[in-house]
Amino acid sequence: MPHPNQYKSNLRDLTFLLFEQFKLGDVLGKAPYANWGKDEVLAVLEEAYGWVQKHLGPYNRSGDEEGCRLVDGQVHVPAGFKEAWKALYEAGWRTLAVDEAHGGQAGPYTLALMVEEFMCGANTSFNMYPALTHGAADVILTFGTPEQQATYVPNMFNGAWAGTMCLTEPHAGSDVGSASTTATLRPDGKYDLRGVKIFISGGDQDMTDNIVHMVLARTPDAPPGTKGLSLFIVPKRRPDGTPNDVTVGGIEHKMGIRGSATAVLNFGDGGRCIGELVGTTEQKGMSQMFHLMNSARIGVGIQSVALASSAFLNALDYARERKQGSSIKQWKDATAPRVPIIDHPDVRRMLLDMKARVEGLRALAVKLTMHIDHARAIERTGGDKALAEYHEGQVDLLVPLIKAYGSDQAFQICATAIQVYGGAGYLKDWPVEQYCRDSKIFSIYEGTNHIQAMDLVGRKLMQRGGANVQAFGKDVGTFVAANKEHATLKDAVAVLAQAMESLTGTGGKFMQWFGGGRMEMVPAVANRFLEMMAETTVGWLLLDAAVIAEAAAAGLPADHPDRGFYDGKKFAALYFAHNVLPGVTAKAQLIAREDRTALDVPAAALGPL
Repeated sequence: MPHPNQYKSNLRDLTFLLFEQFKLGDVLGKAPYANWGKDEVLAVLEEAYGWVQKHLGPYNRSGDEEGCRLVDGQVHVPAGFKEAWKALYEAGWRTLAVDEAHGGQAGPYTLALMVEEFMCGANTSFNMYPALTHGAADVILTFGTPEQQATYVPNMFNGAWAGTMCLTEPHAGSDVGSASTTATLRPDGKYDLRGVKIFISGGDQDMTDNIVHMVLARTPDAPPGTKGLSLFIVPKRRPDGTPNDVTVGGIEHKMGIRGSATAVLNFGDGGRCIGELVGTTEQKGMSQMFHLMNSARIGVGIQSVALASSAFLNALDYARERKQGSSIKQWKDATAPRVPIIDHPDVRRMLLDMKARVEGLRALAVKLTMHIDHARAIERTGGDKALAEYHEGQVDLLVPLIKAYGSDQAFQICATAIQVYGGAGYLKDWPVEQYCRDSKIFSIYEGTNHIQAMDLVGRKLMQRGGANVQAFGKDVGTFVAANKEHATLKDAVAVLAQAMESLTGTGGKFMQWFGGGRMEMVPAVANRFLEMMAETTVGWLLLDAAVIAEAAAAGLPADHPDRGFYDGKKFAALYFAHNVLPGVTAKAQLIAREDRTALDVPAAALGPL
C-alpha cells in the first residue's frame, strides 16, 4: 500500500542557482535552447515537483518494505512501480534534454538534472530503472551504427524498453580489466556471449517488454586488461521478439534501494546469447562505457543532493514542531515552558550544518551542469573552441568531486538528520532512516569513492597539461580578489584564500611523489586531497551565493519573503567558511607530514588471523 509522500525540496534554492547565481538565462532563447525561456523552465520545475510527489513519493516507503521478488526466473517490482513507469513516459520527463530529432524537447541539461533531483529524492529505487535506461540509450546514440540507433534508441527513450550497464563480474569488481565474459564472432557479424555479471541494477523487471543490456566482454584474440574489452548490445529479447539466453541467477537482498532489482545475470548459460558490437570496431568498450559512467557519476551526485536535501528539510520541519526541554536561557527554571528543539543551540548547529552542505553540493552540481550546457551551446553554434575546452575541462575536474564528496556527505547528512529527530529518527515512521540506508550505496557504485580520488589525482590534475586545474584556480582567485574587502564576508573570503593556497601546495606534493618514485603515498592520501578540493569548491560557491544574496537583499523591504532566504545564504556561507574550510589547511598539513603508518603496518598487526 502506498504511504503519504514525504519527499521535500526547496524550489526557491533551485531558481536562485539557475537564474541568480549561474545565469541559465544567458543560454536560453537561442541555439540550441531556442525554444526555452525562464517561464518555461520555472513551469517545468513546479510541475515536475508536484508530479513526483503524486506519482513517486507515495511508493518510496512501500517499495522499500515490499522490495523485489524473483519468481520462476522473472523479477517482479514493488506495487505501484509499473503505473509510475507508464505515467513517467507519458509525461515526457525523461526526454527534457534529448534532441528533437529523437523525440525530445531539446532543453538544457541543467534543467533535466534538476528534475532528476526530484525523481531521485522522491523514489531513489524506482528512478534507478529509467535513469539507467536513458544512459544506455545515450551510449547507443553516441557510438552505435545508424541501424542500431534506429532499432534501440526510440524504444528506450519512449519507455517501451529498458536498459542496463553490465560491468561487474564475481572476480572483477573495481578491477574491470579482469572481466572474462567472452564474445565470439558469428558468421552473420553478431557475437555469441557467455559469462556472468553481478550487481546489475535493473537487471530484470516486469515493467517493460524488453531490457537492453550493455555488456563489456572480451573477444578471443583481445589483449588482457581494459584495452581488450569491447561493448555489446545484448537485449533480453532480440529485435524480432525471440528470447535471448539472458537469465536471472538471483537478486540481492540489500541494505537500501530495495525496490531496485540488483541481479545476477547469466549470458549464454544454457543456450545461445546473441549480441551486437556497439559500432563497428572491437576493443573500444571502456571508452564507450566511460561515456555512460561519466553521466552515471554525475547522476550519483544528483542522487546524493536529492536525499540529503529531503533529509535536511524533513528534519527542519520536525525541529520546528517537536517541543522538548526549556530554553538554555532558562535552564535552571523547572517550570519554564517547553520550546521547539530548533531553539536548542546544538540542534540549530546541526540544521545549519546540513543546510550549508546541501546547498553547497547543489551549487556544485549546477556549476558542473552549466559547464556542460555552455559547452553544448558552443559546439552546436560553432563558437569559441578554446572556451568550449575550458568548460569541458571543468566538467572533467568536477565530476569526481560531486560523485565522491557528494555521496560521502549525503550519508553523513542523513545520519545528522536522524540525530535531529533523536530516537524517532531511528524508526520507520519517519523517512530519514530509509534515506540513510538508501544513500550508503552512493559511495560504492559507479566507481568507489577511492577510485574517484585516484582518478582526480592520477589523471584529472594533469589533463591538458594541467590547464584545467589552473583554470579552476584562476576562477577561485578572481572571486577572492573581487571580494577580499567585502563588508561582511571579507574574513570568510580570507579563509577561502588560505584553503586555495593549501590546495595548490598539496597538488605540488603529488607531483613530487609521481616524479620521485614514491607512488605508494598517492593512494594513501588521495581521498583526503579530494575532500580538500571539494570543500574549497563548495566554500567558494557558497560565498559566491552569499555575495549575490547580500546585494539582492539590500533593495528589499524588511518584511519581503525573500529576506529570510537571502539571509540563509549568508549564514550558510559563513558557517561553512569558519567551520569546514579551515579543515582544508589542516588536511594539507597532515598530507605534508607524509605519515606512513597505514602503509607500514603489517597485516598481522591489524587483528587476529
